[in-house]
Amino acid sequence: MLTKKQKTSVIEEGIKKVKESKSLVFTEFNGVLVEDLKKLRGELKKVGAEVKVLKKRLLNLVLKNTGVSFDPANTKTQLATIFSKGDLTSVAGLVHKFAKDLAKKKKGEFLVAGAYDANENRVVDSNEFKAIATLPPREVLLAQVAMMLTMPIKKLLLVLNERSKKLT
Repeated sequence: MLTKKQKTSVIEEGIKKVKESKSLVFTEFNGVLVEDLKKLRGELKKVGAEVKVLKKRLLNLVLKNTGVSFDPANTKTQLATIFSKGDLTSVAGLVHKFAKDLAKKKKGEFLVAGAYDANENRVVDSNEFKAIATLPPREVLLAQVAMMLTMPIKKLLLVLNERSKKLT
């Protein structure tokens, strides 16, 4: 049981972390082994993110004080919060892969309950989070856009080249 002073300290630390973060991911977990959580912490640390498990009541106070409209009381199991200094896309793929691997190995449940994007100041539901998590990396998307932009020019050059062969 935490004392009032400890609770105040946890809330203050939580508020500080939310203000430093560009995105938050709220995950429900049940039956996840400590070793697996350590692996996740290590992977998240590489991208400038960290996982904290706060009591739902304390997390609710932190979120209310920072203007985040996510209600932790709607979750059924334990709740972990991922604080990320990068945008949502920097951690979404990693979290999704971790949850998928756990489900495949049947080593507990790890579900995304929602996320918060500080850049857009909005809460993202689990379905939208999954869509973000399954997008290809930014570099691949840019390459695909570049390919789409150059394709009409390439086709035009091909037609002109064939046409010039027929004329000669």
